[in-house]
Amino acid sequence: MTFNATHFITNHFVLIFFSVVTGLLVGKIEFGKFKLGTSGTLFTGLIMGWYIYKKYAFPYENLENIPTYATKILKYGLVPNDLFIFNLILFVAAVGLLASKDLGKVLKKYGLKFVFLGFIITFTGAAICYLMSILNEGQNPYAISGVYTGALTSSPGLAAALETVSSYGNNAESMVGFGYAIAYVPGVFIVILFMQFLPYIFKMDIETEKALFLKEMNFSEGQSKETEEKFDTIAFVFACLTGFFLGKIKIYLGPTIKYFSLGSTGGVLVSSLLLGYAGKIGPMNFRMSSRILNAIQEISLSFFLSMVGLKYGYTTIHSATGSGAYLIYISFLCGLTALFVGFIIGRYVFKINWIMLSGALCGGMTSTPGLGAAIEATKSNNVAAGYGATYPFALLGMILFTILLYRIPV
Repeated sequence: MTFNATHFITNHFVLIFFSVVTGLLVGKIEFGKFKLGTSGTLFTGLIMGWYIYKKYAFPYENLENIPTYATKILKYGLVPNDLFIFNLILFVAAVGLLASKDLGKVLKKYGLKFVFLGFIITFTGAAICYLMSILNEGQNPYAISGVYTGALTSSPGLAAALETVSSYGNNAESMVGFGYAIAYVPGVFIVILFMQFLPYIFKMDIETEKALFLKEMNFSEGQSKETEEKFDTIAFVFACLTGFFLGKIKIYLGPTIKYFSLGSTGGVLVSSLLLGYAGKIGPMNFRMSSRILNAIQEISLSFFLSMVGLKYGYTTIHSATGSGAYLIYISFLCGLTALFVGFIIGRYVFKINWIMLSGALCGGMTSTPGLGAAIEATKSNNVAAGYGATYPFALLGMILFTILLYRIPV
């Protein structure tokens, strides 16, 4: 048996492992007071995704009798989608269980404010996309819908867009997918950088914000720390299973929106928050060791960001110098403006503490990478409660505005 180097380096496990290792090493490099941390895996995945696809898949796109490794990449991409979703489910389950103990108090204090933020953030992003399409005539409305879902990193939004344009043919669907693929990575970049740099720009002290949060929730430092329990594997998997089922439930909301569902990751997040809040059901204990849950969260986030880079690396980098440059510009502007409007309203109108607001902003963007960045930037899992409370309303707004974007005439 001979060793085939090309098959080895194009194997998705090798690509993921290598980009995670190199990305975490890059993430340790400090640039003044800033370092990439876990987000370094996104950058290394992006570069590797671009290079591997360009060298080992792109030359064979329109040929017959191509090598098996190229066939595999062209058919499934550099990362199989099921592996991508599975890793994402592990991340949101761990995050939801960590944040669940504070859910009741958070909803009681901020509930309606989170509902408003979810809709205003998604509306702002849609308005920017529509405005930019007017300023530059000739933009494909289906691609703009895709850019909107990608800039806010919303997979359920993409699913809704694809479903609603399916009657317009394969070309409409492909343009939605093209816009999403172009905008996704810029959307991830924006929310990660926003979480990292905004406290410096507005001179917010993270430790002071944490202390204020504990005071607002009527916690003491000791009360906020969860009692360590053994990890309950059955309970963890049950939370994932229940959430996956919940995410598949479709609710009919009329001829305009049609069906609304939380999606796999949204369903797992909600189930983890609710089950963790309940604490114990029969023999299953959902108040688990924060140390183990943190480890699951950290490693799954590293893998998730790496896979994002690998999946969208070629499309993003190639489009940045070609016809997709304007769409990338729209995605940056969409994501940044939506976050900034949400921040101004949340911070200065609603007076929400940054620990909660950072999670709510990411929930308003339906951005799982943003949640990871917010947790890492604040060093607090409590941000996930704000994320989980805002996410369902933002998702509903996301689906509605996605549909309206391609139906409103430019």
